[in-house]
Amino acid sequence: MITPMTKYSFILLNGQQDALLEKIQELGLMDITRSAKPLDEKSQKLAGEIELLDGLLYSIRKVEIPEGTKPVAYKGEGSEDIVRLAGGTLMLFSESKNKLKNLEKEVRDSKVWGSFDPGIVQKLAEAGLPLHFHIVSQKAFQECWKQEYTLTIISRRKAGIYFVVFGEDNLPGEVPAPKEDCESRKVLLAQERKTLKILEGEMAYLKEHLPELEELRDRAYSQLDLYMAGVSAVPAAENTIVTLVGYAPSDSDETICEALERTGVLYLKESAVAGDNPPIQLRNNWFVRQFELLTDMYGRPDYNEFDPTPYISVFFLLFFAMCMGDAGYGLALVIGGLMLRKVEGMKDLAPLVTILGVGTFVVGIVMHTFFGVDISALPWIPTWLKSVMITGTIAGFEAQMVLALVIGVVHLCLAMVVKTIYATKNKGFLGSLSTWGWTLLIVGGVVLAALSMFLAIPAPIIKWIVIGLGIVSALGIFLFNDIKRNPLKNIGSGLWETYNTVTGLLGDVLSYLRLYALGLAGGMLGKAFNDIATMTLGEGGFGWFPFILILLVGHALNLAMCCLGAFVHPLRLNFLEFFKNSGYDGKGRLYRPVKK
Repeated sequence: MITPMTKYSFILLNGQQDALLEKIQELGLMDITRSAKPLDEKSQKLAGEIELLDGLLYSIRKVEIPEGTKPVAYKGEGSEDIVRLAGGTLMLFSESKNKLKNLEKEVRDSKVWGSFDPGIVQKLAEAGLPLHFHIVSQKAFQECWKQEYTLTIISRRKAGIYFVVFGEDNLPGEVPAPKEDCESRKVLLAQERKTLKILEGEMAYLKEHLPELEELRDRAYSQLDLYMAGVSAVPAAENTIVTLVGYAPSDSDETICEALERTGVLYLKESAVAGDNPPIQLRNNWFVRQFELLTDMYGRPDYNEFDPTPYISVFFLLFFAMCMGDAGYGLALVIGGLMLRKVEGMKDLAPLVTILGVGTFVVGIVMHTFFGVDISALPWIPTWLKSVMITGTIAGFEAQMVLALVIGVVHLCLAMVVKTIYATKNKGFLGSLSTWGWTLLIVGGVVLAALSMFLAIPAPIIKWIVIGLGIVSALGIFLFNDIKRNPLKNIGSGLWETYNTVTGLLGDVLSYLRLYALGLAGGMLGKAFNDIATMTLGEGGFGWFPFILILLVGHALNLAMCCLGAFVHPLRLNFLEFFKNSGYDGKGRLYRPVKK
């Protein structure tokens, strides 16, 4: 649900806003209308500090150092010294790692040529007696070359035969002479390892002082937030007074008013309305709150709209589980969600992944698939469990396909009901007659069809109900869609709306077939991997290795592809089909209170 907001308007002498904003920041409850981007040199400098500290924190956390590394003792004068040390150490550490990697490669490359003096090779070349280096394959090397040239084999490797020729030659496989020998490279490599060891000690020291860097970053962000709120003050009366506007949840009015009374500032308080464009704070229970991330991907609701998160929480979970359609993959997601709780930076997603895994497991049982195996055909599955599984056909169509369409119809009908409720709330009953007409026609028709299927309603009664629904709906759609407009214009507008609704609604309903198609595709692909793995089982004992390997790799790939499809397509069904038919706009702004 959308939290009701209270609007606070402040009138103060120019220069008093800083003290007021500091008090508001201590409260941490009020959103002061402010710019989201730096405006001047000071705000750009603070934003640069935040970006620098964020980068340092990310890079230090990312660095892996050997266990047992002792931090290098470092005595600094304050937090600025830690920032300076962090920047310099990260740069040197990265350079040392790259240099070490290059030296190790050079040692491997020069090792095949053994130890020699590059200076002597250079002097011989200058004297007209060059030494040529060659690499050829085992098959290409000819023993007769030893009699024709002054040739010495240095080493024999899988890559080929490494040899040198004194004097001119026209043999194949010539390569440039190594600039350094192996031993000199090893000396440099040992020195670089010592340097890296020292830098690892400094990195260990920085990891111990991460809280200090985090405190610096938070302090800089707090200063920027406060400054941006201050520059948003509007000057008036020849710049002698300024006005500020802020919003806070209505349930915190008592706390805020007590704090403001102690400051002695002049302020006005009133309930926020949609025209004020107040910030939006969502307040939901623990389960629904996990899906607010998806709502924010589209956009928060306007103040006079509805919070779509409760609907998304139910239907996205159901759609995701149907697209996955495999109880085994649900268990894998549950395990993955529990493991994410221990991963820094991914903890917030762990509950959502776990919830989606539980939903996939339950729906996977109903869809009778477990890692590509049709469990409804297994004889040891209890009868009571088989009774909840959806199998067979309905009117010649797969039962799961029919279920997907039924869920789609319910989802769209719910969207229309929500649209009607909020259209009536915002425009009044007379201003929403067209919406009422369509809802009565479509939702009423669906409800009537469902009742006639399950209840023995006489045909004459159904006939008169259909006629009544048609007449009332037609009046709202064609004559009273705008009671202030000419009836002829209303009829023309109604005809155009009818064309768009009929053509769009059919496509919207058919879109829900993707729930069946994706679940079916994932299950068939999982079964295919099971069949391929089974083929590798032979009479010998070595068939178990490829069997297990194919199962692990195959189902891992299928799980990844299923997760991608199961995230994108349910998101589309909510963002496109549901939001379009419910009239959701989603242009509200996030509630960001000024706080430390």
